[in-house]
Amino acid sequence: MTPEAMAAVFAAGVGAGAINSVVGSGTLITFPVLLATGLPPVTATVSNALGLIPGSISGAIGYRKELRGQGRRVLKLGSGALLGGLAGATLLLSLPADAFETIVPVLVGLALLLVAFQPQIGRLVQRHRARNGTAPRRDGGPLLFTGLTLASVYGGYFTAAQGIIYLSLMGMLMDEPLQRLNAVKNVLAAVVNTVAALFFLFAADFEWAAVGLLAVGSGLGGYAGAKVGRRFSPAVLRALVVTVGTVALVQLLLR
Repeated sequence: MTPEAMAAVFAAGVGAGAINSVVGSGTLITFPVLLATGLPPVTATVSNALGLIPGSISGAIGYRKELRGQGRRVLKLGSGALLGGLAGATLLLSLPADAFETIVPVLVGLALLLVAFQPQIGRLVQRHRARNGTAPRRDGGPLLFTGLTLASVYGGYFTAAQGIIYLSLMGMLMDEPLQRLNAVKNVLAAVVNTVAALFFLFAADFEWAAVGLLAVGSGLGGYAGAKVGRRFSPAVLRALVVTVGTVALVQLLLR
């Protein structure tokens, strides 16, 4: 890897770590850069998964204040993320490379709509609960667990816009401030990245120089992104999610 390529990979790691901690979709920065260095797609994917783990962890640490009081919720949803991430990593090594190309843009587009209209959807859900006399479940119930587990299968396979899908599902099914949901999203992403990368360690080839550069860059970017992102109002954070997600969707459609 040339010095120029190394600098590009490191910079991509910083950017991806920052974006992942606030929104998600950082893979859409790092993956093209890794391909541009000459890595095969599967090697780039698995190297990316391992390299972005420090960014996911540092982003979760940066949101530790918002994670207070959510321990049981994180443990429950994290177990689904673990199983889903492992399943997705297995699919990556067994399915054709273009297997998800049709469904991924649909998932991302739907997730963006759910995030954009989360306040309106939330009011509709609250009115429905009031009519039926039901209280919101703190963990989102079986529907959220199933949805997040399936989203984690996708995350273990590719990860692009995974965080946006998480936020859309939690925002629709849980009555919590967006920043607290974002904190949970960072933990779930860290679980998926870690379990997928550990699986890849025994079943796939890595480009270790790229992994190291991404790890350092994403670790720095993830913590810095969390520090900035925690200060955003719900409206600003929602607008940022929709903006970044729209760019991600366009990029996915043009691939």
